Amino acid sequence: MEQGKFGNLKLQHCKLVSTTVAIFLISLLPCFVFSEHTDSGSIPSHLKSDKSHHRTEQEDKEVFVSTKQVEKLRSEPKDSCDIFTGKWVFDNKTHPLYREDECPYIQQWISCTKNGRPDSMYQSWRWQPKGCSLPKFNAKLFLEKLRGKRLMFVGDSIHQNQWMSLVCLVQSAISPGKKRTAFSTYSNRFIIEEYNATIESYWAPFLVKSNGDPPKMRNGASNISIISDSISEKGQKTWKRTDYLIFDTYAWWIKHPTVRLIRGPFDERAKEYDVIEAHVAYERSLRTWAKWVDEHVDPSRTEVFFNSMAPLHVRALDWNNADAVMCEKETTPILNMSIPLEGSNDHRYFAIAEKVIHSMKFPIKFLNITTLSEYRKDAHPSIYNKVPSPEQKANPAKYSDCVHWCVPGLPDTWNELLYAYITNQY
Repeated sequence: MEQGKFGNLKLQHCKLVSTTVAIFLISLLPCFVFSEHTDSGSIPSHLKSDKSHHRTEQEDKEVFVSTKQVEKLRSEPKDSCDIFTGKWVFDNKTHPLYREDECPYIQQWISCTKNGRPDSMYQSWRWQPKGCSLPKFNAKLFLEKLRGKRLMFVGDSIHQNQWMSLVCLVQSAISPGKKRTAFSTYSNRFIIEEYNATIESYWAPFLVKSNGDPPKMRNGASNISIISDSISEKGQKTWKRTDYLIFDTYAWWIKHPTVRLIRGPFDERAKEYDVIEAHVAYERSLRTWAKWVDEHVDPSRTEVFFNSMAPLHVRALDWNNADAVMCEKETTPILNMSIPLEGSNDHRYFAIAEKVIHSMKFPIKFLNITTLSEYRKDAHPSIYNKVPSPEQKANPAKYSDCVHWCVPGLPDTWNELLYAYITNQY
C-alpha cells in the first residue's frame, strides 16, 4: 500500500463571499481548495503584503533559558499552571527532541531539511507555559502507559502530521525489529510489538460522513458534501475499540464558505441537498460527533481529546512583514504575542468547538493548540514540502505550503502537551 494516503493539502484561490454580516469573518479569510499530495495554490491579491509597521528589534529578540531555570519551573505545582498560556523561547540544548535524519518514518511532504530548507532554528523553539514547564518527554514512560493499548489520531492530514511526530518521539526507545508500519485505505498504523501497542491515524476530515472520505475524493476538487447527522459505520466501529482518541477537524471546513448537506443516503448519485454556511454545518456535525461520543464511548476505558484548530499562515500582514510571501522565508516565530492574528483563520470554529465540548457529558480534554501555534509562522514547509524546482523557488506564492508543519517542529509541542495529560503530569 502506498505510504501517505492522506497526503498534503493544496491551497488554491477561490472567490470570497462577504454578502452578509454572518460571514464577515470569511471575507477576511482566503477561501482555499485543499487537495492531497500537491503544492499550495497562488496567494489571493488581497493577501499580498503592503508597507506596514515592522516589529522592533526588541520584539524579535530571541529568549534563551538555562537548564537550571527549566528544572525549577518544572518543579512548580501543576495546579497553578495553564500549559496553553505562555511564550516561545529558543532552547537549542533540549530541542529538537530528535533529529530528522534519525527518524525513518517522516514522509517527504514534511521532511523540510531533507528537502533543502536552509535554516533549522524552527526546530529549537520550546513552548514555555507561564509559571511552570511542560514535563520532559520520556519515551519509555510514554510507551509503558501505552502498553497493550491503541492511540489514534482521527481527523485530516494535520493529524497525520502529528502522528508522524509522535512516532518519531518514541521510535528510538523501541528495540530494532520490534516496530513496523502498516497502511490501509483509512488508517496509518505504527505497530509496537515490544509493547503490544499501536499509534494510529484515521482519515475522517469532517468526522461525519463526507465526500472527502473515499481515497479518490481526497483531491479537494469537488464541492464539500456531508451528512451532518451521520458518522461512518467503519469509523464508529474502529474508534470504540481505542484507548486514547485525539480528534481534530478544521482545515477542510474552510475551503469554501458554504457546504452541501445531503438529504438521504450518501452516494455519488446524491442530488438532493441544502446549501448552508460552513460554520453552521460545522456546529451541526460537531454536535453529531459529540452525541456519538457521549453515547458510545466508555470513559472508564477510553480517554478522549480534541485538538483546537491548527492555524494557517497565508496572510503576511498579520505579522507586519511587508516583504513576506505567505510563510516563505520566515525563520523565527512571532515573539510579540500581543499582536492579534485573525486574518488567516476563522476563530468562530474555535469558539464553536469549545462550546460543544463544554456541553458534553463525556469528560473531553480540550487541547488549545491554536494560540501557541498562531505565532509559529516559521514552522511550515513553505516550498520545502518537496525538493523545490527553480520554478517553485521563483513563485512561492503559488507553491508554498503554509498549512502543514515541518517535523521535527511544532507538532512535537502538540505531542508534549498530549504527553503531559496521558502521563498524568498535568
